Amino acid sequence: MVQSGKIIWKSAAELAKSIKDGELSPVEVLDSYLDRIKEINPKINAIVTLIEDSARKEAKKAEKRVKEGKELGVLHGVPVVIKDNIPVGGVRTTYGSKLYENHVPEEDMILVDRMRRAGAIILGKTNMPEFGLIGITDNPVFGVTRNPWDTNKTPGGSSGGSAAAVAAGLCPIAIGNDGGGSIRIPANFCGVFGLKPHLGRIPRYPSLPGWETMSVEGPITRTVEDATMMLDVMAGPDDRDYLSLPSSDINYHERLEEDISGKKFAFSPDLGQFVIDPDVTEVVRNAISSFNDLGHDIEEVKLDLVDMGGDFLNQIISETAAGLEALREEWEKVMYPAYAAFMGLEESLTSVDFVKIQYKRKELWEQVWKQVFKKYDFLLAPVTAVPAFDIEIGIGPFEVNKESIGPTGWLLTFPFNFTGQPASSVPCGFTKENLPVGLQIVGNRFDELGVLQASRAFEKGLPWRDKKPSI
Repeated sequence: MVQSGKIIWKSAAELAKSIKDGELSPVEVLDSYLDRIKEINPKINAIVTLIEDSARKEAKKAEKRVKEGKELGVLHGVPVVIKDNIPVGGVRTTYGSKLYENHVPEEDMILVDRMRRAGAIILGKTNMPEFGLIGITDNPVFGVTRNPWDTNKTPGGSSGGSAAAVAAGLCPIAIGNDGGGSIRIPANFCGVFGLKPHLGRIPRYPSLPGWETMSVEGPITRTVEDATMMLDVMAGPDDRDYLSLPSSDINYHERLEEDISGKKFAFSPDLGQFVIDPDVTEVVRNAISSFNDLGHDIEEVKLDLVDMGGDFLNQIISETAAGLEALREEWEKVMYPAYAAFMGLEESLTSVDFVKIQYKRKELWEQVWKQVFKKYDFLLAPVTAVPAFDIEIGIGPFEVNKESIGPTGWLLTFPFNFTGQPASSVPCGFTKENLPVGLQIVGNRFDELGVLQASRAFEKGLPWRDKKPSI
């Protein structure tokens, strides 16, 4: 029997193989994670709804299926946690809001059903900010989530509970979503891997209205391989989501190890418009240098991109306000206090203003293509301008390197939600305070495979998997 401490740090791929080979049982695996959750989760508040009884029943069914020699899914017996704005049928799903505090959806989101069919065991729901509007994890229902590397720091957001759970060994894999960086930011702050697939790659149904052309669901894992297995399961069209893409006919897991020599990487230390903390710059540059030494062609570029920080705020505030219009009066009584400062700004935005945002999106893509992807295969950049910051700071820093910044001035992620491109956060080092830093890898349109292969190359060159938080 494998000791519990060894089980919890195994990858999903290793767990699935050990279960298939009879070396581990799904019940044994589940028990190891439940023990870990009971010990660690009270310290970080990552998992907010634990469905232990249901998970135990599923684990016993999974164990019986192995013993009977039946065909097994690629994630058979592997526990997974799911962000609390992704519907799981019969399981409390709150969106971090008092409005939905007792909400129990009737059906799974498509990706949840697909994960079940692949044999994964749903373990619980993870914390997030109310409606996912900010880059930290705190809400009026469950309170704050803490970073496993330093519990005084934020894990980021809005998929902060998912990233913190994976980093702390509460589960091997998690599902989040990303409308402006909500997978990449917490993956970056928590030292794990996160992938934002291309817009439409994973169907979003059912879901609350809002973020229609910005958000996509995706995996948060400790290894790139695990993310490919999850993407293989979750990706693919469904007519219930009119934005879902046709099948790519790619098995991401099988093609992960293909050689990417000859691929060209552009590196921008600041996307041409952000102020970056010197500690982040140092870690990212060291990672770039190490990767260059491995024989990959990386060229630093100067970018001149349209600034869409204000447009990002206007779009998400307007979409949220429209989606909650019927509940607005009730929401204002119970909303997360920090939201009061910016909810209402949509009233000054005209329909013409909103259309202009869409025109700027087109302009941004044209600039990104001309300045980067016309010549290069990938763009490398920091994920955030700062490492994980103190929880007491609130929804984000007001200055970086002694320079004042706006509300989105620390996020280098949202431009690629406007363009829709796939992008990842790959752990690439630690600051002097031992806080993780991620490298953002942005791929060309529809090229999740390339992003995953490039991420895997970084993983092999700068291995991070054995680094674990002291918690």
